[in-house]
Amino acid sequence: MSRLSATFASLKANHRKALIPFITAGDPTPGFTVPLLHAMVAAGADIIELGVPFSDPMADGPVIQKASERSLAHHTSLRKVLNMVAEFRQTDKATPIVLMGYLNPIEAMGYAAFVERAKAVDVDGVITVDMPPEEAGDLLPLLQAAGIDPVFLLAPTSTPERVRKVDAVGSGYVYYVSLKGVTGAGNLDLDDVEARLAGIRLNTQLPLGVGFGIKNAETAAQIAKLADAVVVGSALIELIEQHCAPVEPALEEQALSDLICRMLRDMRSAMDTI
Repeated sequence: MSRLSATFASLKANHRKALIPFITAGDPTPGFTVPLLHAMVAAGADIIELGVPFSDPMADGPVIQKASERSLAHHTSLRKVLNMVAEFRQTDKATPIVLMGYLNPIEAMGYAAFVERAKAVDVDGVITVDMPPEEAGDLLPLLQAAGIDPVFLLAPTSTPERVRKVDAVGSGYVYYVSLKGVTGAGNLDLDDVEARLAGIRLNTQLPLGVGFGIKNAETAAQIAKLADAVVVGSALIELIEQHCAPVEPALEEQALSDLICRMLRDMRSAMDTI
């Protein structure tokens, strides 16, 4: 059983839902990332999605695009992100880490080299936004052989056939994109999310995580009633943007970490009351 599967099984046994924060590695500085990972775990994160910065993040809205820009300004590469995971693993062997990003950096590194290094530093899963199951033939068997869960996306427009395809090749969990559009856009229609998840569950037994549009503790709790995991990204990265921008006095990194973790603790508390 993978670390992701074990985490979801443990949470289910304890009638709890997973809180999955997303941050972009290297934002606002490379030295901020690993301490923040540890702080988020202490604040109640069960799994962490760690974004690999990319110059053309087509599925992301302005908030996460700017996070990539800030990170890339420090020359944060895929190899450096993997080194961050290695540093995190020196003291945390339990919390699953899922890399989330785009295919180009993986292709540039080489599929085999990437998977070998990801396995060596104990990456648990990989979400490649622009690689649908039909185009995963070269990378998928390498991930599976290494025991790394390939996590795929589903959208409001996904057909039952697409759900079955994702179920056949994916593992760990399914990331349901709750809104049409890019990250950070729009407001959630909870009735629609509930109906869509019910349809998806007819075709997969994988845990369902919901992301896009989760901005506060109230929304996190509402989604936790419907899904197995709540994914929050833009709301956290907005805090980084607000408090590291040159227009405003920048917070000390510890104060910024405290702000992020306060939001996570509020979400965790709200989710645990459902």
